[in-house]
Amino acid sequence: MQPVNKQAIASAFGRAAKSYSRHDELQRLSAQGLRAMLDNRTFDRVLDAGCGPGTHSRAWRDAGSRVTALDLSAAMLAQARAVQAADEYVVGDIEAMPLPDARFDLVWSHLAVQWCTSLPQALRQLCRVTRPGGTVAFTTLLDDSLPELHQAWRAVDAQPHANRFLPPGEVMAAMQGLRFRYTTQTVTLTFDDALSAMRSLKGIGATHLHAGRSRKPLTRGELRLLEHAWPHTAGGFPLSYQLFHGIIERD
Repeated sequence: MQPVNKQAIASAFGRAAKSYSRHDELQRLSAQGLRAMLDNRTFDRVLDAGCGPGTHSRAWRDAGSRVTALDLSAAMLAQARAVQAADEYVVGDIEAMPLPDARFDLVWSHLAVQWCTSLPQALRQLCRVTRPGGTVAFTTLLDDSLPELHQAWRAVDAQPHANRFLPPGEVMAAMQGLRFRYTTQTVTLTFDDALSAMRSLKGIGATHLHAGRSRKPLTRGELRLLEHAWPHTAGGFPLSYQLFHGIIERD
């Protein structure tokens, strides 16, 4: 992965902190896929690494776990604290977590590591804070996500308007030497128009581009081009995500 601006990422997600829960259908459907891989197991101590507004932290806490919520964005952590999602709240970067070794029975990181500079480094950190015999469960986006968005923008200009994420082979390579299993999942959401689809990305904070952003806002003419070029289905305007769910058992 190319270097990323962590401050810009934190700011993007911070701006979405209050709207996130209104646009989190992808997160809910994806989390179901990751939870299914854990076979309804329970865990005493859980780290939610990249907790966002605390939805998953709260779910683990309600299940009886003692939960530490960690996020790069202080605004997201404030949202999590407001709903008493966790027992402890930590502002921190997954690639350099300010946490002791071997502390947690489960380290859960859902749709967060794709914002890291180095997936191997992120996974090393997640494993470091997991106790021997514990579990790391993570979900990340894959490189063929958002094909409809990419296709539509090609009708407007040649600039990148969404990040390109890692292919499955590179995600598996990052787990080399670890005891892991994985599955993939496709989630397709459908919207009434192209603008609503793009607003769903803004609503969850997923608008930071690794390559930076220099473009002016859309004109009406450009929006018409996007609408025309966006692949249509009977239900409307689809937006598809390819997900990688990984489970690492810590030796």
